[in-house]
Amino acid sequence: MTPDRLGALLGYPPTPVGTWAEAAKYISPLARAGVSVEDLRATDGIADVEIQPSGLLLVTVTLPGEHVAELEELPHLASCTWPDHPRTWDNPGFVVKYAYSRAVAVARWGAQLEVPMSGFRPELLDGVEDRGVLRMLAELPSRRSSRDPRWEAFAERLAGAYHDAHERAPATPVGDEPAGEVHTARLWLARAVRVVLGALSAEVPPDRM
Repeated sequence: MTPDRLGALLGYPPTPVGTWAEAAKYISPLARAGVSVEDLRATDGIADVEIQPSGLLLVTVTLPGEHVAELEELPHLASCTWPDHPRTWDNPGFVVKYAYSRAVAVARWGAQLEVPMSGFRPELLDGVEDRGVLRMLAELPSRRSSRDPRWEAFAERLAGAYHDAHERAPATPVGDEPAGEVHTARLWLARAVRVVLGALSAEVPPDRM
């Protein structure tokens, strides 16, 4: 279940909540006429729907990684700029640009190591680090509908989540490890990060740093 599809069901862009370490959850009003909570609970891709005291719905979805397949390309969303220096983790510009270059690099390494891009299985993006990136990517629809999307802060948080995934859940085989379907899934995740960061930047970030 993707946030766009869920938003179409609810009639309002859902907002991801929590860390998604164990479950992918969104909160949203039910703004679409003719759709009931029971209808939502019976929808494929929705694991649970809870009615909150506020009246908002807390929706748990299955296969949050499906969203990655929708992010092969994006229109230009913002013209954020970040400083090039210093190249330290204290500089948000370095964090964002380095995340972009890392996402580009794993595509290059994946091709060299013959990791296929075909056969994407979203259910394999189930590690804590993978889910952390998915959680950030799921904010796109609600931010795009917001009058104050705060794209710069979003890009910095997405970049930070991707650095964690890049270092702890590699998209390419390590050592003598054979290429597997999980590497394919993570290459798709890396491409989504690259596409989103590129769509938020005033200038295309560097491929290498």
